Amino acid sequence: MRLGELLTGLEYILLQGSLDTEVQAVENDSRKIKAGGLFFCITGAVFDGHGYAADVASKGASVIVVEKETELGGNKEITVVKVDSTRYAMGVICSAFYGHPSDRLTVVGITGTKGKTTTTYMIKSMLEAAGHKTGLIGTIESIIGDRVTPANNTTPESIVIQRTLAEMVEAGLDSVVMEVSSQGLMLDRVAGVSFDYGIFTNLSEDHIGPNEHKDFAEYLGWKAKLFTLCRTGIFNVDDQHCGAILRGHTCNVITYGVKEGADYQAKNLQLYERDGCLGITYSLEGKYKEEVMVSLPGEFSVHNSLSAIAVAKEMGVPMAQILEILKDIHVKGRVELIPISDAFTILIDYAHNAMSLESILTTLKAYRPKRLVSLFGCGGNRSKVRRYEMGEVSGKMADLTIITSDNPRDEEPQAIIEDIKTGMAKTSGAFVEIADRKEAIRYAIMNAQKGDVIVLAGKGHEDYQEIKGKKYHMDERDLIQEILEEEDVTKICGYNNRYFA
Repeated sequence: MRLGELLTGLEYILLQGSLDTEVQAVENDSRKIKAGGLFFCITGAVFDGHGYAADVASKGASVIVVEKETELGGNKEITVVKVDSTRYAMGVICSAFYGHPSDRLTVVGITGTKGKTTTTYMIKSMLEAAGHKTGLIGTIESIIGDRVTPANNTTPESIVIQRTLAEMVEAGLDSVVMEVSSQGLMLDRVAGVSFDYGIFTNLSEDHIGPNEHKDFAEYLGWKAKLFTLCRTGIFNVDDQHCGAILRGHTCNVITYGVKEGADYQAKNLQLYERDGCLGITYSLEGKYKEEVMVSLPGEFSVHNSLSAIAVAKEMGVPMAQILEILKDIHVKGRVELIPISDAFTILIDYAHNAMSLESILTTLKAYRPKRLVSLFGCGGNRSKVRRYEMGEVSGKMADLTIITSDNPRDEEPQAIIEDIKTGMAKTSGAFVEIADRKEAIRYAIMNAQKGDVIVLAGKGHEDYQEIKGKKYHMDERDLIQEILEEEDVTKICGYNNRYFA
């Protein structure tokens, strides 16, 4: 493709070479560049792509896109284009290179602190029930038809997003649901993407620090950017920051929540527990009137489902199909029920910091379990403060805490457990410590009592344990199955396996 065509819509300076230069591939990894390729010099936290410009020029790259003065090793033949931001240019150029794939899909973007992952799967399931061939880009994985690729970032680099969207178009998909992180917006990872719908879930203090956002105001500002990029915005009016998110929006507005006047309003919320399954029901008011049952616990499941209903209805999905999906929805690692007993509940959740652990324990406590059992560990090579905080939260809120291992990385598991116990010591909470995670889960299952709710927190969708720089397979679902095969299941309270059968 001719370079001039790829630069349409961008402000740039042609430093040397020609706009007629042919571009046969686009790359931001110098190791992958080939003859005829275009290379983006990206300035990152660790590496600066401008330092590899001379190397890619020697490999036969036809074009280099830069944002500052760059040493080319005396190469006068390569075409060099200077832009204000190579990150932004990468999204726009890659979109053009791959034929503007987002223009050929209905694109739904979801941003917020919590609820993004669950909501993407809800929407995907609803659209597919109505016959839409729907892809997904998110925290857990990217999905194109039957092909599932584990994710490295919530929102991948723009070059990956555009390539993935093009693959979705090639595979015959007509829509895609994607998580859009504040980092993804700040780093222009979604540059070049045409969003049909944007969803705001909620906002709370998170991702603020030296390598992320300098303060909450910046965090909020980047979240709000999505609503200058989409045609229709769907907003949680119950969130205290919704007004600030709406400020400066350029999209059509649809609202949801329990607040009066919301376009999609939930009333008469009722928790339910049945045979170890936890969920919530509510009456839908506003644009539509229906009785809704969601097979996920907590009020946040109401908000997630309301936003999903709004998108699905705007895209023409019949309400009967929407309601059927919600009755049986489950998302890997997000309050994921593992139904092995009618007498107690065991869930897997990704809660891996004090805020998310407190949120899930608060949600589960509302069901008034006989005992609330919290099983978790903390990652190695990370802040000790997180360990103290999680220990304190669990000690205050759970009836029993089972302290175990997460991803110890380069630290000794027992040293991490001792840090967690420091936080526990600020409370009167009962606890046991079992470093081996499988044995900790075994203890939780074999000692479960009727009416217990047990949450295995921290790993969620992850299927590995990282030790000394190496990832070993460890999926909590597999661990539970192994335990059931190894134990006398008649000794398990209310055993009635509906998951592995």
